[in-house]
Amino acid sequence: MALDSCGMTLDGIDCVVMGTAPDAFDMIHMKGENLIDGAGAWRKPYMRGFVGGGTGVFVVDQGWYHVASGLFDTCLVVAEEKMSSCLPHPQGAFITIWDQFTESPLGPSLLWMFAMEMTRYMHVHGITEREIAMVSVKNKKNAMDHPAAQLPAEITVEDVLNSEVMAWPVKRLDVSPSSDGAVALVLAAEPAAKRITDKPVWIEGVGWCLDTFYIGHRDLYYPRYVEYAARQAYEMAGINEPSKEIDIAEPYDPFDYKELHNAEGLLLCGKGEAPKLLADGVTQRTGRQPWCPSGGALGVGNAIAATGTMKVAELFWQLRGEAGKRQVPGKPRRGVAQAWGDELQVGTVIVVGI
Repeated sequence: MALDSCGMTLDGIDCVVMGTAPDAFDMIHMKGENLIDGAGAWRKPYMRGFVGGGTGVFVVDQGWYHVASGLFDTCLVVAEEKMSSCLPHPQGAFITIWDQFTESPLGPSLLWMFAMEMTRYMHVHGITEREIAMVSVKNKKNAMDHPAAQLPAEITVEDVLNSEVMAWPVKRLDVSPSSDGAVALVLAAEPAAKRITDKPVWIEGVGWCLDTFYIGHRDLYYPRYVEYAARQAYEMAGINEPSKEIDIAEPYDPFDYKELHNAEGLLLCGKGEAPKLLADGVTQRTGRQPWCPSGGALGVGNAIAATGTMKVAELFWQLRGEAGKRQVPGKPRRGVAQAWGDELQVGTVIVVGI
């Protein structure tokens, strides 16, 4: 689909960058090698990268520096996730993030980790579950206009609050279940891009950060790893005031609180201020600075290692005015996408513009 959209074939691709989750997530050993044919990388320079949920944006960043290095004119970026066939559930791999003597024996799941972070975020800023639930309402409604949406719905805040408690305060409608999916993008150096299209979207800045492994070493109320990655990308893009210079944002939202949490890390507002922007309508698709107009992971689905790439694709369509019913008003010129993963420790960011 990506190649067809720009009138290219694999013969015109110089290299391939593949983004996946760890091998255990798809229950396939040497998964990077297994996916070479499907990614169109047979007999081409090929790199596989993964940083958990941060992969979706990181893989585009990796593709960028392949082209920016001058070694390649074109790069096909492919990101995928297929956890449905894996038993037992791969979240068991995360048992290692807990203290092996005092915590692991309790059998904590991934939801425990997010529940801890959500609780800390709420406590520090005095944020309520009701304020956070509005993210899920917004994104699931936005996803009703997305052709690939898995979880579109018109729900209410009460629906979210009354849904099954998974690990307090996380409830079923606060979280997107993992999905199977893939996304592909074509990156090109400027001369090649101008041959391919008369409406290029330029990568203006990239950034990534890896924080310490053990979650007990950090205050979870704020994602500093997202801020560090964002500052790298903004500096490269020449952005000094993200809250004013970013027209549209796709922060990673596998949980509703994470859209708010990550948006603050992206410096789109001050710490603890994201819920007010949401309540005031600023982040709605018709607002001053739409967040997740695609529907995000909560609405479209969370093919973990590919979700961030879906968000970059959304910015491409939005900036070209090709998002259909999802199109934000006005003429957005610059957007930011972000993904986050591993043990609440990875931040990956990309800024694109026209």
